[in-house]
Amino acid sequence: MSIGILLVTHSGLGHSLLRSARVILAAEPADAEAIDVPGDSDPDAVFELALAACRRLDSGDGILVLTDLFGSTPSNIAGRLTEHHNVLVLAGVNLPMLVRALNYRASPLDELGRKALHGARDGMVMTTRKEAS
Repeated sequence: MSIGILLVTHSGLGHSLLRSARVILAAEPADAEAIDVPGDSDPDAVFELALAACRRLDSGDGILVLTDLFGSTPSNIAGRLTEHHNVLVLAGVNLPMLVRALNYRASPLDELGRKALHGARDGMVMTTRKEAS
C-alpha cells in the first residue's frame, strides 16, 4: 500500500515544500507531485491538471491532497477532486505535515490524514527567548 501525495498550492509553495522534504529525507519522494495555482490561472484548467495528476499518482490506495489556505482557489480545486477520485484533502499544509505524510504513506488513507494533521500541529511550537541581563 502506498498513498500518492498531491500538493495544490499558491504559486511555488508546493514545489518548495517538496524540495525541502527531499533534503530532510535525503530521498526523492516517489508518487508525490505539486501543482501551482497562479493568481491569474483558470481554475477549470488547473482542476484538469490536478485530476490527471491523481490518475498518475493513485496506485489503488487513494491520494492525500494537501493545500495551503482553506477557502482559496487551490483549496477549492482540491475539494472538487473528491467528486471524481478517491482523495482526502487537508488544508493548511506545512513542512512537518508533508514530512509526516511522506513517512507514513503506507498507512490507509484516513489514518495517513490523521497522522499528517498531527504532524502539522505538533510541528508548530512557540519558543521563548531568554531575557537579556
